[in-house]
Amino acid sequence: MHEFVTEEWRLLARTGDLGDFDALWQLDIGWFEEPNKRRGGWSGVSRLELDSPGSTRTAVFIKRQQNHLTRTWRQPLQGITTFRREFDNLQWLYSAGVPTLDVLYFAERTQGKDRQAILVTRELTDYVSLADYQRLWLEQGLPHRSVRNRLMIKLAGIARQMHEHHVQHNCFMPKHLFIRALNDDPDIRLLDLEKAKRALTVHQATLRDLDTLNRRISCLSTTDRLRFLLAYCGERRVNDDVRSLWVQLVRLMKKKSAGRQDRKTP
Repeated sequence: MHEFVTEEWRLLARTGDLGDFDALWQLDIGWFEEPNKRRGGWSGVSRLELDSPGSTRTAVFIKRQQNHLTRTWRQPLQGITTFRREFDNLQWLYSAGVPTLDVLYFAERTQGKDRQAILVTRELTDYVSLADYQRLWLEQGLPHRSVRNRLMIKLAGIARQMHEHHVQHNCFMPKHLFIRALNDDPDIRLLDLEKAKRALTVHQATLRDLDTLNRRISCLSTTDRLRFLLAYCGERRVNDDVRSLWVQLVRLMKKKSAGRQDRKTP
């Protein structure tokens, strides 16, 4: 059995008698999200609060899955558990200094013909997804320009850092970007890394992820988007590099918009 355990998890698990794989696997606390079932396997998430040293409580998400597999170029037939892929990507981003979830525990095992995996992460307390902020802004109006500028600069820096390490998120959407202290110094965490992969070039990762984000941030102005691109390129003024990236993103948006219209046409 492959296992990753932090010292923090050892202390937390001790208070809840969750010191091994079986205890976590048999834990009956209901589902935070209903299990996702596909191809003879399933994957579900539970939430649990545990006592921490100092009379505090720590909330964690416990993700469990069985025979929920994805194929990789290294293992095209047998595949790997999707949590193993997510765990590897979380560790990969952590080593690159990109903020994401705090992994406390990961393990996987084979029981007969079944392949089981568990991933435990600390809950992001006081964080709100960019998707939820967007819905609020559409109802109440955008926050002050200075708030949006700080957000664009911080988000652009994280995206650039990720891409410089050839990490392509592949699902770089507002619902996977969680923010704390929006009106001060925003802290941003990236989630949902099951589909992240190593890109051959920085440019490939850039176009894929920024196109996804650009099409799904619907309420920001052209100025906000330009501020993001300037920060992403590390420039204070528009130059050939910024202009070229802008043109490519606009072209991609128009192309995909036209494709959707074609599919709707009877």
